[in-house]
Amino acid sequence: MKDTVDALDRFSSQQVRETAAAHLSVKKASWRAAKSNKIILHPVSFDLAPGRVLGVVGPNGAGKSTLLRLLYRYNRPVTGCVEIDHTDIWSASAKEVAQKVAAVLQEQPTDFALTVGEIVALGRTPHRKGFGGTSGQNDAEVVVNALDQLDLGGFAERHLGTLSGGERQRVMVARALAQQPKLLILDEPTNHLDIRHQLEILALIKGLPLTIVTSLHDLNMAAEVCDDVLLLQGGHPLGFGPPDTVFTEDTLSGAFCVTARQEHLAPSNTKHMTFHL
Repeated sequence: MKDTVDALDRFSSQQVRETAAAHLSVKKASWRAAKSNKIILHPVSFDLAPGRVLGVVGPNGAGKSTLLRLLYRYNRPVTGCVEIDHTDIWSASAKEVAQKVAAVLQEQPTDFALTVGEIVALGRTPHRKGFGGTSGQNDAEVVVNALDQLDLGGFAERHLGTLSGGERQRVMVARALAQQPKLLILDEPTNHLDIRHQLEILALIKGLPLTIVTSLHDLNMAAEVCDDVLLLQGGHPLGFGPPDTVFTEDTLSGAFCVTARQEHLAPSNTKHMTFHL
């Protein structure tokens, strides 16, 4: 984890200026499945200030991934809208949105016939100009910086299939950072990772100068890393705000259909949620 934290410390002031955080506003956005006409996500509204980290939490089937798909313009809301810096993302082109929004999904390809460096370079695609996508003069520098931020400089010539799950996750995050987005979306970034790599990803989330939305299963992890949380159940929003406000025993007990208890761990007095059937 120390290598990842040290790499984040090398994030240059120039890149911080180039990667200004976005203001995200979701206004009564909902989505339903086209075939079944079933509402998967009921109207959701929240406002996320630039530079804040939002954790989207809830039980399986709560609508977390569905909401994220609306945010990175994979699905169009049936009602309402998603705005970045006060502009509806569906009023802009897909390329324009990709210059502002990057997503790291749960699925990790393992059969890319590309090197790590080539995969990270794909993040520059939204910024390429002209017919055939002419590369910009600073593309190579951006890719090197993204690799360095994730301590992947020594992996540039290796193929993705030779890497561990944690290393592949870091490659996907590096590719997203190479987009130089203003909003970074992470769908269960710690899923299937061991404790060490979970801590590395959490250190990354806390250190990036971006607006970040991430779905998480671990409520204690969400309380540790997120400025705000959005609690969903069955596609319905149950609460939005700081973890201390949203993560009450009654609310979590109802959302997860268990008995939730909040404990204070000595000597730091850190709050910890436990669940009982």
